[in-house]
Amino acid sequence: MKKIISIALTLLFCSVSSALAAESGFESSDMTHRMMILMIQLGLIVFAARMGCMLFTKLKLPGVLGELFAGMLIGPYLLGGMVLPGLGHGLFPLGSHFPLSPELYGICSFAAVILLFVVGLETDLKLFLRFSVTGTLVGVGGVVASFLVGDLVTIMLSEMVFGQQLGFFAPQCLFLGVLSTATSVGITARVLSDKRKLDSPEGVTILAGAVIDDVLGIILLAIVLGMITASRATGIVDWGRIGIIAIKAVGIWLAATFLGLAFSRRISGLLKWFRDKTSIAVMALGLALVVAGMFEEAGLAMIIGAYVTGLSLSQTDIRRLIQEKLDPVYRLLVPVFFCSMGMLVDFRALASWPVLLFGSVYTITSVVSKIAGCSIPAFFSKFNLRGSARIGMGMVPRGEVALIIAGIGLSSNVLGPEAFGVAVMMTAITTMAAPVLLVQLFKNPAPGTRQAVDTGEESTLRYEFPTLEIADLMISKINDAFANEGFYIHSLEHEDYDLFQLLKDDIMISLHRQDCDIVFRCNQRDQHLIAAAVYEVLGEFRQMINELNKPIDQAEIQRKMHAGNQNGNGRRLDLAEYIRPSAVIPEMEAETKRGVIEELLDLLCETGDLSNREEILKLLLEREDLVSTGMENGIAFPHAKSDSVDRIVAAVGIKTEGIDFDSLDGKPCKIFVLEIAPASATGPHLQFMSTISQVLDENTCAKLLEKSLSSAQIHAILTTS
Repeated sequence: MKKIISIALTLLFCSVSSALAAESGFESSDMTHRMMILMIQLGLIVFAARMGCMLFTKLKLPGVLGELFAGMLIGPYLLGGMVLPGLGHGLFPLGSHFPLSPELYGICSFAAVILLFVVGLETDLKLFLRFSVTGTLVGVGGVVASFLVGDLVTIMLSEMVFGQQLGFFAPQCLFLGVLSTATSVGITARVLSDKRKLDSPEGVTILAGAVIDDVLGIILLAIVLGMITASRATGIVDWGRIGIIAIKAVGIWLAATFLGLAFSRRISGLLKWFRDKTSIAVMALGLALVVAGMFEEAGLAMIIGAYVTGLSLSQTDIRRLIQEKLDPVYRLLVPVFFCSMGMLVDFRALASWPVLLFGSVYTITSVVSKIAGCSIPAFFSKFNLRGSARIGMGMVPRGEVALIIAGIGLSSNVLGPEAFGVAVMMTAITTMAAPVLLVQLFKNPAPGTRQAVDTGEESTLRYEFPTLEIADLMISKINDAFANEGFYIHSLEHEDYDLFQLLKDDIMISLHRQDCDIVFRCNQRDQHLIAAAVYEVLGEFRQMINELNKPIDQAEIQRKMHAGNQNGNGRRLDLAEYIRPSAVIPEMEAETKRGVIEELLDLLCETGDLSNREEILKLLLEREDLVSTGMENGIAFPHAKSDSVDRIVAAVGIKTEGIDFDSLDGKPCKIFVLEIAPASATGPHLQFMSTISQVLDENTCAKLLEKSLSSAQIHAILTTS
């Protein structure tokens, strides 16, 4: 019934759309053709952006640059402008006024709203308040210096580039001044995270300064847009009107921000009314779109409204939930935005030496002014020269916000193709160069502050556990315990360890694993809450252990695992990929269980498959103490998992006389298969065990126990049975 209703509504929508299109002067066939072109364009953009991101990531460069350059390649000024047979024009035809079609630009605008909404969600005001004084000085210094220098450089070279001498308040000068203030802290944060410096004084100051940088950049954009609107409406620079519009723009921004933060809990509560997590995220995005449209109607940019909405929700416990649920939409549309920005670059406009000269001077001065504007205030606060240089360089990369501002300037005809190309050029160079230089500055481990920095009320709790498996199980149970208390649990991706954030109202706890330890970071007043959770989980584990001490027929479980021996019709691996002839011993010398394990381990060390012998021996013996791996019918399968191997390695040994291996049937074991599998990497460990159990049936075992077989013959029997 639901499917029938959905189909009926879809048909109704299509018919209404066709009627509206016809009424608006569009033929249905024309509309269908344009939608067909849009679908193909979007598909190609998605593929090109993804391939560009992957290529640049492999080159150790930010993926956003790959998306940008992919757009340049497929755009209307290069491959996209080539006329295709049967179509009569290129796949990305160059419009009369703007390089992108209205449909594609509309999707890009939607992506820009999502991007700034997420940027607002990621703004950490508590982090800013923790380093508020230094962060404010750094952010204000960087914005003021880079804006003034960007504007003045444009004035100096305006006649060469724009063909006329411009003044300080000319729209082109103001826009290029605002462009130079932008900071892409995400790129810097990635470098700091890789270097484990995100929580360092420099790292926290950069992040706090970036908050101020974003806020002031948005305010400047609002003022500039207001000034441009006023001058266009009157045809002259009416300072009274400009002042009123600028005050109105800033007033709307500040009022919306204040109200959003003041009522963030109530907004969060309203969104929670939808209960379903996906619905909460969708409704939050809907709210961002409505606010973005209202800001555009008020004469401000849509991205300002999106940022304010994200900033308002950044202080709620559903912040990470919204980010997680919107992540697929973000990963789909934001690369489309960056790729489309690359498509706007007119290479013909950049081919002239005046534009290239202007771009070079503008880029160099933007870098120098940002470093000077951020590092000088840092030096006069708590940082030495080294720390100040790190902060200044960390604020240099431009990225998504700069491209959005440039796109607004191009679409509103304030910036021409030349200026837009210069903006892309500056963004690309600073994004590529700054991370490399920042890594060099952090190579020296010396501190960047004049004296140790007080961490405030934050506390660190560490709990040690004997194995990785137990630590991982504890993390899972602790997360469940907090979830039952109404906390929102968010997993943060990291390549080296598990990292989680636990949020509820004004409580924020971070939890991550370091080797076998679980580390909590929290406010001092929340220590007892964590201790109570750990105590409760340990009590559940004790109860679980007591339940496991009840009789369990392990022998029956092992018999079922080897039930495939009778019919041999289960799924199998190709054992030749895991067992080599050189890893087979035709007649073992060992006389004890431990001796068998050590002899097979020694063989794997000789073949170069293993290096950490003692660690793996300990793991194997611990496994044998828990449950013997001696099966029935004279077969033993000692095995363990270790991160000292990145693939399954195995060895086979034969002892025709047999050895007591505590087997299920009490009989001596004569055929031994030792396997070591990676502990954390994915691998077919269970499939390997299943294959061995099927291969070693009664007939195969009889063949293997024949006298005078060579390693190659035993290997052939195992891999062909």
